[in-house]
Amino acid sequence: MATQLLRGMGSFFKNCACTRQNRCSHPYAIRYRDATGRQREEMGYAKQKSALDRLNKLYEEKRNTPHQQADLKRKVGQQRFGQYASAWMARQRHYTPGSVRTVNQVLNSQVLPVLESRRMNTFMSTVVEDFIMSMEERSVGLASQQNAYDTLKKILLDARRRGGIAEDPFDDVIPPEHIPRKITIPTLDEIHAVKENGSDGLRVVVDLMSGCGHRNGEAYAADLERMVADDVCRITEQIDGRTRRPARLKHRKPGEFRESPMPSTVRETLLRHAHDHGADEDGYLLRPQRSAHGGHTTLDYQWSKAKKRAGITRRLPAYSLRHYFASNCLTKGIPIADVAEWMGHKHINMTFKIYRHLMPASIGRAARLLNDGL
Repeated sequence: MATQLLRGMGSFFKNCACTRQNRCSHPYAIRYRDATGRQREEMGYAKQKSALDRLNKLYEEKRNTPHQQADLKRKVGQQRFGQYASAWMARQRHYTPGSVRTVNQVLNSQVLPVLESRRMNTFMSTVVEDFIMSMEERSVGLASQQNAYDTLKKILLDARRRGGIAEDPFDDVIPPEHIPRKITIPTLDEIHAVKENGSDGLRVVVDLMSGCGHRNGEAYAADLERMVADDVCRITEQIDGRTRRPARLKHRKPGEFRESPMPSTVRETLLRHAHDHGADEDGYLLRPQRSAHGGHTTLDYQWSKAKKRAGITRRLPAYSLRHYFASNCLTKGIPIADVAEWMGHKHINMTFKIYRHLMPASIGRAARLLNDGL
C-alpha cells in the first residue's frame, strides 16, 4: 500500500505482499509526477529514509522550477507530432531552401503518415523501433530510411531539450541498417529436395542447421552426446573450417557451451545415421573420406551437388539454412532473445538487425488489423 505524503510530493510503497512491510527486506518504490505532469515510478530503495530523501529532493526541484518553465514543458509534451514538427521547421532558419524542401519531403512521405497524431510526451524507444519497422514493412529504401530516421531524431531530441519528452526515445534503438548481403531463406520444399538428393552426412548437417540453428562447423562436430534430452541439443564445440580440427565455439570461452531446442525430426536423423554408419573412436558421426572432419569446402561441394540434382537454380547458399531456423522461430512468436541465444550470436542486436522484418507486426499494423475487426 502506498503511503501518501504532502500534496505534490508523491508516495512511497512496496510491491511485496508481506503483512509487515515496514520490517521485510523488500525494497521501496516511489511514485511522483514530474515537471511535465507525467506520473513516474522509481524502484530499488533499500530503506524508507532513502525513498523519502529522494522524494524530498524531487519535490524541491519541482517547487523551485518556475511555473512558466513547467507550463512550457507541459505544453510541448501535449502537442501532436505534426504540430511540433511544423513549429520546429519554422525555427530552422539556417536551412537553405533546398534543405527545407528535402526535409519537408521526408516528413510528408515517411514520418507524418505514421507519427503525425502521436503526442510528444508519449515518444519512447519502442515507438521509434516501431517506426523503423514500419518503413521496412513498406519496403522503403535504405537511404530513405536513414533520412527519415535522422529527421525524426532531430525533432524528438529538440523536444526533449525543451522538456516535452522525459526519457531519451533513442536509448538502445538500432538505427536503420541493412546487412550488406540480403539474406535468402529456403522453402521447406527446397530443404526436403536437397536432403533427398544429398548424402546421408549432408542430411545430418541440413537438419542440424535448419532445425537447431547450428553453424556448419558445429554441425560437423555432431555426436550423440549432444542429445542431453529428447528435445534439447547441447553444442559444445565446432570443427574449425581451416584446420579441420575441433575448436571452441564462436563467441564462447573454452569449456562454455550453449543449448538449443531439438525437434524430433532432427533427433531421428541423428539416431538413424548413428545406426547406419556408426561413429568414430571419438564419437563423431560425420567422417569424410579424405580428412578427419568436414569443413566449409566439403559442405559447399555437397550442397551445390545436391542443389543441382534437385533442380534448384536460385542463389541459395548453405548458410541460408540458419536463416530458415531463425525465420521458423520468429514467425512462430518465439522471443528474439531466445533465438539469439540458440544461434550463438554475440549480441541480440545482430539477431535483430538481420531478422527484425520477420518479427510480429508493429503496433501500427496491429491497430489496422484490430480496426478491421471492429
